[in-house]
Amino acid sequence: MARYAGVRPTAFGLDVPGVVNRLPTAERVVALTFDACGGTHGSGYDAALIAALRAAGAPATLFLNQRWITAHPDLAAELAADPLFELANHGTAHQPLSVTGAAAYGIAGTTGPGAAFDEVDGNTRTLTELTGAPPRFFRSGTAHYDDVAVRIAGELGQTVVNFDVNGDAGATFSAAQVTASLRSAGPGSIVIGHLNQPTGGTAAGVAAALPRLTADGFRFVQLSEHLP
Repeated sequence: MARYAGVRPTAFGLDVPGVVNRLPTAERVVALTFDACGGTHGSGYDAALIAALRAAGAPATLFLNQRWITAHPDLAAELAADPLFELANHGTAHQPLSVTGAAAYGIAGTTGPGAAFDEVDGNTRTLTELTGAPPRFFRSGTAHYDDVAVRIAGELGQTVVNFDVNGDAGATFSAAQVTASLRSAGPGSIVIGHLNQPTGGTAAGVAAALPRLTADGFRFVQLSEHLP
């Protein structure tokens, strides 16, 4: 807190300095990432999506919020034990990561260096207890940050990862829209989707897209295969 007291951000949004939006490779690989946001309207579980990934043998990185883990301890443990998936940090209270309280989509951000620390570190502790190791990757609630908060996450040992392919638009896309979005991926693309909205089109859209991307020569990877 002392180190960042009075440090003012110069950028806020989805793509700010220090945020990774694509894998650093020209290989025909795609990183599938799925958020579980938690909270009153975000604590569902899309079992059909997880089943589709397992049926296709498609690895993925799952960004779990602390609230979702608390709501589903057994499911979180099951996902942690499955080598097809790696678990990543989606924050403690699902807030934009900021040192000024900057908001996104009507959700107020963290209000200072200490609050940003807590948003990252609170769920780091939960995930470390769950998996036996601290998470390597962080994505905030709403995927919005300022550049100072990104530096704080980095000092806490986590790489901030967003996306270049919006797979399901917050789980609002139809299955056909999800499939079309995933098929727009290129070498090194990072896809964002959601595993906490089972009534949406994500599962069916992903299930249809996976074999088509495979036929196009793409391979699916966890983030850790290409990011430190």
